[in-house]
Amino acid sequence: MKNIAVLNGPNLDRLGKRDPEIYGSQTLSDLETGLRDVFPSVAFEFYQSNHEGALVDKISELAEGSCDGIVFNPGAYSHTSIALRDAITGSKIPTIEVHISNIHGRERFRHHSHTGAVSKGVIAGLGLAGYHFATQALTGD
Repeated sequence: MKNIAVLNGPNLDRLGKRDPEIYGSQTLSDLETGLRDVFPSVAFEFYQSNHEGALVDKISELAEGSCDGIVFNPGAYSHTSIALRDAITGSKIPTIEVHISNIHGRERFRHHSHTGAVSKGVIAGLGLAGYHFATQALTGD
């Protein structure tokens, strides 16, 4: 059984309510249920925080455990956080960055991702299906 952590950054607790025309109407709870249903042989750990330091702490905690991979939507922190970049690099855990919207089709400041540059891969613009593709890539399922 693979141990996969699904981390979500700022404002993703508002998924389904905030800008549904961009992010859709499904909630974070819907995403978690969907992943568990599609990947019953995966042990998931789900974590969301609006705080950069809490996400850094979580990645450090995962690095000390038996985490096989991280599916990570850092939200806006992907464009600004050197600390999260360093946490990903230092963890040595294969990480796939996910963005629900196509960050390259939005404002220019969203086009660069510090965290994506050190991730195994980046999936953007495929909605919540991106989390499924990332999990599939990390588990080989």
